[in-house]
Amino acid sequence: MFRNYYIKKINLLLFVIVAITSCKEVYEPKINSPATGYLVVDGFINSGDSPTIITLSRTTKLVDTIETLYEHNAQVDIESDNNENYPLSEQGNGKYVSDFLLLNSNEKYRLHIITSNGKEYLSDFVAVQYTPPIDSITWKVENGGVQLYTNAHDDAGIAKYYRWTYSETWEFHSPFLQTLYYITDPSGLAIGIVSGVADTTIYKCWKSQISRQIILGTTEKLIEDKVYLPVRYIQPQAEELSVLYYIDLKQYVLSKEAYLFYQKLKKNTEQLGTIFDAQPSELEGNIHSVNDPAEIVVGYVDVSQPEEKRLFINHDELPIAWLPHIACEEQKLDANFSYPFYPQLIPTRVAEYMGLTIKSYYAAEPICVDCTLRGTNVRPSFWP
Repeated sequence: MFRNYYIKKINLLLFVIVAITSCKEVYEPKINSPATGYLVVDGFINSGDSPTIITLSRTTKLVDTIETLYEHNAQVDIESDNNENYPLSEQGNGKYVSDFLLLNSNEKYRLHIITSNGKEYLSDFVAVQYTPPIDSITWKVENGGVQLYTNAHDDAGIAKYYRWTYSETWEFHSPFLQTLYYITDPSGLAIGIVSGVADTTIYKCWKSQISRQIILGTTEKLIEDKVYLPVRYIQPQAEELSVLYYIDLKQYVLSKEAYLFYQKLKKNTEQLGTIFDAQPSELEGNIHSVNDPAEIVVGYVDVSQPEEKRLFINHDELPIAWLPHIACEEQKLDANFSYPFYPQLIPTRVAEYMGLTIKSYYAAEPICVDCTLRGTNVRPSFWP
């Protein structure tokens, strides 16, 4: 739900700094914020066959170097309006996880948090939202890149307010394959070079990431509860589609109140930049401090069962030429080791032989040869 990306963005709402374009003096308003930061509650109560994951963290000041300040050692529980209680356990990095719950759709639920310093927080009781399945994920070439769309509908016409998140993984290859290896002395100085078996362990890699934007949609003003919306745009010649691309799209139905909260959050985090943008007072969730009702708490806890759909896109399926923009070049070097050196480049292939001896060779920057500098060479378990 919020993810680390939004923590700093939220701080722009809570600690606004406006730079006046006509002068270089920065205006710093005096805002009474707690030294520990405001509590950020990221996640939703999962009513389906997957665990609930709630991440607790604290806002940090814009001048702080720490990216995310997680809230540890809290007591987190899900409570029903029928006095049932489901505890969550901390799994690290501020994540609190429940068992598989399969909650009763006829009851309402809320989140109960007690932090390590004894402060208590409650979200409002909310009803379970029904989420229809994703019909399909489609894609087409637009503006030289690839635009992915989600397709869904609700025959009952109940859903109306939607949110999507995704995780994506792609396979990519290094521009150059290493087939030569330096002979080094104990200190690491290169004293020679030999041919060898191509090192595929640093040639083929995978990279994964999660969505960083708030993706929303509503059918409130439509005759039918059908959605066809863009969820991910892959830039022209991006590395994601250089070999094989995978997306796991999750769909959530929101209450109207949750939708309005995320809509404001989206506006503030993605458009904030001038004094005319929406201000922090507009960002009100459904989580409240029991000890201090005036305390700001960032987040909205809804109850929903996510639906998901997966899609692979093979490079060969693209109707256009797709060559990733990677600024990599090989350098031709003389294989004369009369003056040993500490290698800065990775040798790739032979340029010239003199008899059976390598006379010259090509080499490139490590980032252009070793894919593990940009991803992992561990093949994902779901990869075909």
